[in-house]
Amino acid sequence: MTSVHPAPARELAAPPAVPVPAPGPLRARPGAVLAVIAAGALAAIGLWWTGTPSVHGLGGWLTDAGRILGLLAGYGFVVLVTLMARLPPLERGVGADRLARWHAMGGRYVVSLVVAHGLLITWGYAVSAHTGVVGQATTLLLSYPDVLAATVAALLLVGVGISSARAARRRLRYETWYFLHFYTYLAMALAFSHQFATGVQFMADPAARVAWSALYAAAGAAILWYRFVTPVRQALRHRLRVAAVRPEAAGVVSVVVAGRHLDELRAEAGQFFRWRFLTRDLWWVSAPYSLSASVRPDRMRITVKALGGHSAALAALKPGTRVVTEGPYGAMTPSARRRRKVLLVAGGVGITPIRALFQALPAVPGDLTLVYRAGREADVVFRAELEQLAADRGARLWILTGTRAELGGDPLTRLRQHVPDLARHDVYLCGPPGMTAAVHAELRAAGVPRRQIHHESFEF
Repeated sequence: MTSVHPAPARELAAPPAVPVPAPGPLRARPGAVLAVIAAGALAAIGLWWTGTPSVHGLGGWLTDAGRILGLLAGYGFVVLVTLMARLPPLERGVGADRLARWHAMGGRYVVSLVVAHGLLITWGYAVSAHTGVVGQATTLLLSYPDVLAATVAALLLVGVGISSARAARRRLRYETWYFLHFYTYLAMALAFSHQFATGVQFMADPAARVAWSALYAAAGAAILWYRFVTPVRQALRHRLRVAAVRPEAAGVVSVVVAGRHLDELRAEAGQFFRWRFLTRDLWWVSAPYSLSASVRPDRMRITVKALGGHSAALAALKPGTRVVTEGPYGAMTPSARRRRKVLLVAGGVGITPIRALFQALPAVPGDLTLVYRAGREADVVFRAELEQLAADRGARLWILTGTRAELGGDPLTRLRQHVPDLARHDVYLCGPPGMTAAVHAELRAAGVPRRQIHHESFEF
């Protein structure tokens, strides 16, 4: 077990105020985003209401129920892709992990809506025409415009949904899962065509067609701009290249990237970029890695552990390799801070964004504490840097290594022993899922409000 005792903190005459960060880029509030999404869903239902004078008979009720679900599914398509369009206000204000959770939950709803829409429409038409459901389904596929395309869209969406299920994700490489999700765009295009060709609400209402087209066009423009145009613009402006690759610990390397005008990116500690290294084997993958140090006008640094094919390949990068980035993203930044005192908790390679925060968070001596858990002494990353930062800033630093048996259990579930006034701290947390879940439970048991716990996960 290794323990680095806290650096001595100078006594303060009176508690200082919470450091106020400088105004930063626009950040969307999660509650406001959810309110906008809910308002859009109500507007989609209103579109059905205004376009449906009356409903008669069981067939009519089934058909119109299917139409309502179809409108909600079409709207849900737009919400899903917009959440993942990498809009800076969403990425900075809501956070990448929360957006991913919303996207995953919304995806399950949209798949269910699409399936239910198809079944109800088919059933309703069959009841109205006094035919069998199978025969009616065949008629719809062969006779109605774009129903076959809509069926293909539904199958694509179901396939993407299956690939995102927890059991399937465990068996997929990140790269495979990432590219499968591009089929969502094809499904969205096919569904849009189907809605205009057969949707009763759009066939006789030009205003509805214009509004719905504008909704899809805005989502498409956001995807095109932020996922394709912006990376190219950044590449041309900043001219990023690999400057050096340095080993940090067993299976861990830092990649130093040089460029121009990097301060214009306005990247904050705790954030990440999506990195594309233009080598023969890596150019086609964009992977998220956190900054491990403050950005300088001509330098950025990421630190990566070999956990998969892409991350392992970074150790072999050559100086001069061109780099394309997207970002910065992430809401686990100094701007999220609410209290004067701050506790940073890192496990394993989760020290990467925490190290950057340890350097950048405004704090007076005695107000900043870092607890870093690693399995072995050889796994500790940035020891010299962390010790120097702790000494320079008058911060407390504990580096805990060893097995649970050697340490008498998991020391991270006994944080109150290290930090008695835990509830008066903001806590930034990053590490493996099991560790972060245990620490989160410990923090909540100690009375730390959820709004003071800042954590982002990069699991796919």
